[in-house]
Amino acid sequence: MSLNRVALITGVGPGLGASLARRFAREGCAVGLVARHLTFIEELAGEFVSAGGKSIALVADVSRPAEVKDAVQRTRAELGPISLLLHNASSSAGDGLLGTTVEDFEKSWRIATFGAFVCAQETASDMIAAGEGVMLFTGATSSVRGGGWLAFSSAKFALRGLVQSLARELWPQGVHVAHVVVDGIIGPAGGAIIAGEPKLDPDHMAEAYWHLAEQHPTAWTLELDLRPAGEKFFE
Repeated sequence: MSLNRVALITGVGPGLGASLARRFAREGCAVGLVARHLTFIEELAGEFVSAGGKSIALVADVSRPAEVKDAVQRTRAELGPISLLLHNASSSAGDGLLGTTVEDFEKSWRIATFGAFVCAQETASDMIAAGEGVMLFTGATSSVRGGGWLAFSSAKFALRGLVQSLARELWPQGVHVAHVVVDGIIGPAGGAIIAGEPKLDPDHMAEAYWHLAEQHPTAWTLELDLRPAGEKFFE
């Protein structure tokens, strides 16, 4: 990857978000870590800086455009033009039709889908100007078939459509846009089976994201399914 390696990662927590940050930082990327609370991302950024890398912790709610804009501007100012966006933020509030409030439904959509749109819009100019870049979006089983979490499923379906539309627009401009379907439960790193159920390993998932970021433009992936061995298909 020849582009300037500055990655903005949203929804950074101790699971997949942290694994993504560590994997991209290991490749020499400067990383902007976005979450709604400071403690974890501040510690993670400190870990990267102590190892000789560049990283900043950015407190922002991706459902609020002004906060996203501030996070992007700070990333540019402190780390440089953004070449990689990893949108990993989501919300699974509510339970079925009667157990989901209007606020729950809107929250899920605003974080997973509206937040993805705002993050893409704010970072795209850097990538288009460079003629290259990568945008990766975390989907779910619910991106391709409805599940028990009505608000979450609706938001993830919408995210998938957004990604496909972004790919149609941005691929010809050199920006690789891809959607990752997480078809299974994410466990802790190093745990393949927990309580008798197969789990996705976040560290190995991060390897797949890095593979997408490194793909040559003659063979880009639009959508990648990740599921653990032993996971039953379409059940």
